Order: sequence, then C-alpha cells, then structure tokens
Amino acid sequence: MANNYRAGYEDEGTATDHAYQYSYEERHPNDTEKGPSNTVGYKGKDDPFGDETNSEVKYRTMHWWQAGMIMIAETISLGILSLPSVLAAVGIVPGVILIAGLGLLATYTGYVIGQFKMAYPHVHNMADAGEVMLGPIGREVFGTAQMLFLVFVMGSHVLTFSIMMNEVSNHGTCSIVFGLVGMAVSLVCCLPRTLHNVSYMSIVSFISIIAAVVITMAGVGIQKPGDGKVDVTVQSNLYKGFLAVTNIIFAYAGHVAFFSFISELHTPSTYPRALFLLQGCDTGMYLVVAIVVYRYAGKDVASPALGSTSPLLRKIAYGVAIPTIVIAGVINGHVAAKYVYVRLFRGTDRMSKRSWSSFGLWAIIVLILWIVAWIIAEAIPVFNDLLGLISALFARDSAA
Repeated sequence: MANNYRAGYEDEGTATDHAYQYSYEERHPNDTEKGPSNTVGYKGKDDPFGDETNSEVKYRTMHWWQAGMIMIAETISLGILSLPSVLAAVGIVPGVILIAGLGLLATYTGYVIGQFKMAYPHVHNMADAGEVMLGPIGREVFGTAQMLFLVFVMGSHVLTFSIMMNEVSNHGTCSIVFGLVGMAVSLVCCLPRTLHNVSYMSIVSFISIIAAVVITMAGVGIQKPGDGKVDVTVQSNLYKGFLAVTNIIFAYAGHVAFFSFISELHTPSTYPRALFLLQGCDTGMYLVVAIVVYRYAGKDVASPALGSTSPLLRKIAYGVAIPTIVIAGVINGHVAAKYVYVRLFRGTDRMSKRSWSSFGLWAIIVLILWIVAWIIAEAIPVFNDLLGLISALFARDSAA
C-alpha cells in the first residue's frame, strides 16, 4: 500500500489505492470519529488529509502558481521593510553580499525541503520532519519551535498594523486598540480552512507590497531625505551587525511553512516551480528595494522603510500596504492553526467534514493563536527588536 500511496502522491497529489471499496461508515458503523484514510506512509503514518475522494472539505487542490503566490505573500512582507536599514548598518557591499548569498542558501534549503517531503509524503509540518529525524523528542522540539516562530511572526504583523494605523490616523487612539483591530481583521481572514481559498488573498497581498515599495522608492528618490552618502562598509558593533544579519534571515524565513504548502498542492512534484517563482521574486525585490531606498534615504533610513518618506507619502504607502500587512500574517496564522488542527484531528472525520463542530473547533484554535500573537505585539513594541528576536530564536534553523 505504501508504494501505491507514493505513486499517487507524486503523480496526482492523491492516493490511488482502491483496496477499500466501501465507505468507512459502512465498514465501521460504530465509530463516529475515525475518518476515511487509506493512504499510509512512513512507519504507518497517515497522510494528514487521507483519501479525499468523498471528502466535503478537500485540501489538496492548489496549483503550483497558487502555492508560489502564497509563498511570496508569506515571505515578501515584513522582511523587505527592514532591509534598507541593514545596508545602513553594515554598508552597501556587505549588505548586498548577505542578501544575495542568503537568497541562494534559502533556495537550496527550500529545494531540500521539497525533496524531503517527496521522500516522506506523510510529513505535514516541522514536527513530522523532526519525528522522522529524531523520533518523538524531535517531533516535540521541532513542533514547539515551529509554533513559537509562527506565533511571533503573527505578533509582528499585529505590531506593524498598529504602526500603520498610528501613522495614517495621526495617533488617533491608543495603540492597544489598533492592535485589537488588527487582530480581529486577521482572525476573520484566517477562518477559511484550506490554503486554496487563502491563495486568492495572496495575490492582493503581492500587488499591495509592490505598490507600497514603489511609492516608497519614488518618494525617497524625489525627496532625498539622506545626505547622498553611500558607505561601502560601515564599522559597526556586535549588536547592530547581528541585528542586521538576523533581519535578512527573517526576510527569507518562510521555510517553516513549506511542508504545509506542499501538502495542499494537487501535484506535489510541481513544488520546485513554486519555489523558484518565490526565490526569483524575493531576492530581486530585496536587492532593488534595499539599494534604492538606502541610496536616497541614507544612514538614517527608517525601519520599517515606509517611514522614510514624507508624512503624506508615508500615509499613502502605509494605506496601500494594509493588505500585505494583514494577509501575510494571515498565512502564517493559517499554517499555525492548521498545525494544531492536524495534530488534534489527524485521521478523524473532523478533517474532512463541513460541520459546525469542525468549523467551531477550527475557529477556537484561530482565536487563541491570534490572542497570543496580540499579547506578544504589545509586549515587544519595537519593530526591529521583534524581528531580531524571532530570527535569533527560530529562523536561523528554518532558513539556513
């Protein structure tokens, strides 16, 4: 059966073993929880979504370009806003080398993740991968690290939403209120249970970040807030240099969600196309935005970089960036909630049923995670410090 499973996984994205000709309910009339799953992989582990032939909720429906757009929306968001300040901290030459070099490394590690997934099709998250490599202990360690990373990223998006609202409204109310609004909007957008539905939001997010950085580059290019001096290298201390490198790592640290993205591809073997689409876009954009904004904003460039424009353009840029601020956080929130949901209900009919109880449990998980993310955003209200903390604790292992 395992061979049939893998053949179906690689060719079509669904299992092809038809050994069971009767529904699960017909074979086990007294079991109301165990869901249909005839796809067994590594050491008897079930595919997280089982046989979706008769499922009410189908997960494995994404095409490679939809996965690529989700990966772009998840990755090219907060990270790009901090990169011009990286060049200001270490100099343009070391900064460009770091951005390009870590981009190549991220491409390689992303490809390795794809190969690992093809070898162990049951893997849905870092916890599953940890179990393959290190057994039960690895599962708990990797799973905990993944959840902490994702929740901290969610918190960073809530923080950015607060910064944006303060800028647009001229500090119209308390930042805590703005944080609550950001949390509520993100929570609602996170309610769809499949990444296929989220993929359409990711297109809006990509258009949003493109427009925001173009406005930022045009604004600093016209106004030239800096002194026109570009430092080839900068003598820095350990703190500034370390923070600069971790911010670059954070910009490429979407790998923690890649297993989940591949799991919902209709044809997982097309994953490399999505990966190369992502890496081509993010490395190119990172270099262009970092160099242009640093060239005109100078050593005092703000982080996030949208703050380096005039007050009017700053408001416009932040307003245009609202979709990417929200949606990029939503994608990370979805992956975090999906990890918990799969961990709790893998192999049960709650994974595939469209019922109030299934949706209610999903909504409760989403609510709890976003509340924790909001608490983190309020506890660490400095953008650069929060990014550096996330990267130092978790991103170095997932991106490199």
